[in-house]
Amino acid sequence: MTAFEIFTANPINVAIVCLLLGLIIGSFLNVVIYRLPIMMEHEWHEQCCELLELDQEPRTPISLSYPSSSCPHCQHSIRAWENIPVISYVMLRGKCSSCKKSISLRYPLIELVTGLLSAFVALQLGYGIQLLLVLVFTWSLIAASVIDFDHQLLPDQITLPLLWLGLIANAFGLFTTLEDALWGAIAGYLSLWSFYWLFKIATGKEGMGYGDFKLLAALGAWMGWQSLPLIILLSSVVGAIVGISLILFIGRDKNIPIPFGPYLAAAGWISLFWSHTIIASYQQALGLSSG
Repeated sequence: MTAFEIFTANPINVAIVCLLLGLIIGSFLNVVIYRLPIMMEHEWHEQCCELLELDQEPRTPISLSYPSSSCPHCQHSIRAWENIPVISYVMLRGKCSSCKKSISLRYPLIELVTGLLSAFVALQLGYGIQLLLVLVFTWSLIAASVIDFDHQLLPDQITLPLLWLGLIANAFGLFTTLEDALWGAIAGYLSLWSFYWLFKIATGKEGMGYGDFKLLAALGAWMGWQSLPLIILLSSVVGAIVGISLILFIGRDKNIPIPFGPYLAAAGWISLFWSHTIIASYQQALGLSSG
């Protein structure tokens, strides 16, 4: 065996590498979460000005790589040693090295969660193509969830590539058959699309956004149409519990929309690993299991 084969044969070694990689990716996801909505807003503004033949106001160019990261309070340019995932936050005691303003705890939390989930995926799947694909799946869901939580927005730049990646992966039968994946994408989109219009006709209000349709379509493309009932049930129950709790215990205005994307993403990620276990337990509880 080669040194590489010996290394990858031990799941702990693979998990450690994925933990470190996840921490780095988590730092990048913080950039995506902050900048992608701004980039989309700039693009929409340019399109509106072009359509209405209006002069565009000059805006500072922004992309995922430009400008370099800086403190939002004093614009201090963040140096390399200040951008080490989690460690820099601890070293700086959660404050900017220049103006001493507090740094949001969310940044190291996203890095840590991304790292831990990446290590978990490695322990579950071991080294292989499935590991790489599920890591991308996990990272995409984290970014989409936080953006939706902040802006009630699920970017096409995340959901559509995720959908296509699921179909491509299942063209090789990596998670389910291509036929089940195709119908999973179709049923995922149409199920929430139908609910959206029924709810709008009945109440005159929009119950969810089109991004939710695309996210569920992507989850169906990864896991097949059979996974959709469980995903919808899990996300609806958790979303209802959280929403009611926010209204009762925190006094949140019930007219303020609650993003559904994070619950769909969490339910989809859980279903990827434990759908068979959950369904089997449910059937056993109802006395429906054949055993």
